[in-house]
Amino acid sequence: MPKIKTSARRFFYNLKNRFFTVENTVLFIAIILCLGWTYGAISSMTRNWQLSRVLVEKQYEEKILELEIESLGLENAYYSSEEYQELSARKKLNKKLPGETLIYLAENSEEAKKKHEIPEKLTGPEKNNLSEWTAFLLGI
Repeated sequence: MPKIKTSARRFFYNLKNRFFTVENTVLFIAIILCLGWTYGAISSMTRNWQLSRVLVEKQYEEKILELEIESLGLENAYYSSEEYQELSARKKLNKKLPGETLIYLAENSEEAKKKHEIPEKLTGPEKNNLSEWTAFLLGI
């Protein structure tokens, strides 16, 4: 029993005089303060980064809405123009100007199918995702 008492006293003595000194306590408190400050700085930077992403998204949405408003304004101006009124009267009411003749094409004729066909050289061949990325990265 005295051996256990002696080892316990020795342990507490070493703990008190080697580990819980003023220098070690100040160092421990300084480390805790530095970790707290670092955590606060990182959390603040993370929050600022998230808020800046939200801001960029909102600015992007604003620009899209401005473009839509501008597009709708141009569309309204086009619908109120004389050119649209003339084309609409020609199409819906089968009107024509003096000296013009109207030609009716069957809906399924070759000429009707080719009327709105987009040439392949304008669209280009379909590319897969890998070829698009390699073209982008290589600057082709």
